[in-house]
Amino acid sequence: ANLWEWNWPSIAYECVRVLGPVGYGGVQVAPPQDSVSRTQAVDPPVLHPWWEVYQPVDYDLTSRMGNEAQFRSMVATCRRSGVKVYVDAVINHMTGQGDTSYGGVHFTKYDYPGLYGYGDFHHPPTDCPTAGGIDDFNNFLQVTKCELVGLSDLRTESEKIRSTLAAYLNKLIDFGVSGFRVDAAKHIGQVDLAAIEARLHRTLDGTRPYIALEVFPGGPGKLAPAAFEGVGDLLGFDFAYQIHDAFKSYPAAGIGNITDLQVFGTESGLLPADKTLVFVENHDTERNGSTLSYKDGATNVLATEFMLARGYGRPQVYASFTFTGNDDSPPADARGFITDTTCGSGWTCLDRVTGVANMVGWHNQVAGAPVANWYDDAVNLIAFSRGDKGWIALNNHTAAQTRTFATGLRRGTYCDIIHGSVANGACSGPTVTVDAHGNATITIPAKDSVAFAATDRL
Repeated sequence: ANLWEWNWPSIAYECVRVLGPVGYGGVQVAPPQDSVSRTQAVDPPVLHPWWEVYQPVDYDLTSRMGNEAQFRSMVATCRRSGVKVYVDAVINHMTGQGDTSYGGVHFTKYDYPGLYGYGDFHHPPTDCPTAGGIDDFNNFLQVTKCELVGLSDLRTESEKIRSTLAAYLNKLIDFGVSGFRVDAAKHIGQVDLAAIEARLHRTLDGTRPYIALEVFPGGPGKLAPAAFEGVGDLLGFDFAYQIHDAFKSYPAAGIGNITDLQVFGTESGLLPADKTLVFVENHDTERNGSTLSYKDGATNVLATEFMLARGYGRPQVYASFTFTGNDDSPPADARGFITDTTCGSGWTCLDRVTGVANMVGWHNQVAGAPVANWYDDAVNLIAFSRGDKGWIALNNHTAAQTRTFATGLRRGTYCDIIHGSVANGACSGPTVTVDAHGNATITIPAKDSVAFAATDRL
């Protein structure tokens, strides 16, 4: 799960009460380092926009989400619940504005006391061929040596910067963190990323830290996502775009055609399944409209269930806060410190929705089984099994659909885990009867799904 910009106590609570019990293997958390704290609500007219945490000031763990003690406690609590913690690592740049941090540090754009000075950053014309910004996102030199939206660009080719960044990441690893989402990885470049990664410690589990790189699609040669496969997994933006189109855009806006998803994965042009961390939406895409978001309601839930069912890549369920303006702050106090998550009150807790939470367990149960028993109506109703381990039907129509399906499962009565859960041999929701031939006649409600695993047999 990606509990984006939830504070540390709220994530610890979620690990114990939700993520661990239903089978989530990991949680991605927001950038934990100290960051800029704006003092004026101008450009944009939001005093503490969400992106403050993506403008580091130093690597102390004093952030909008909590302090170092709270961070360490959250990591330990999540690990005890069987949930590994992955950190959003901002290592390409520092700030682009401001003079004060959440930790009370005073700085200027290229002067971070006791940490970095002017010579630790890229500057035009020596390093960057433009006036300072990126004019051409297809130009490797500009992308890696000029400033992304005015953010001071770290000289990641220098020994000092590499060792400083590795020390920060190693501190997190030693606290129990299992890996990183590397923010703006495309702007760091493969050579510098590899040099920083080579300095990283093993995790507390004795493994190399997991690395997922933010590399937006597009760009030639060294800027193409595939060019980064040697230094980490890749964020599956391509996956999210195809999901958006299938559930919402084709053949006309708002209707969708999910039967397109029969051909899916590398066959539909996506990254190799073993090299990608996939999601239906993230904080950037839900704001720029390129993917689905919580604002799509049931369609977004349905798409998230498909992601968990299909078995392509490493799926990540996104849960964050509601917004009207793209710069809006998460729920916070007057000083900008993020307040505790209250689901339904400014927070979208998609990780808790019954169908999504139960599909996590279903996903774990069917791991490795092939997609079989495919059915579609050529528009917006699909169904498939994962071998003989589980079956799901997804209805993207605006009306209920009744069919007789070949489920691939043995005769019996099964609990529909989208709408209920199995406890003590009983189902808290509707059930499905599979006959001796493996067939079942089922009504799938509008914009909804029905699913059960072999282990959900009553």
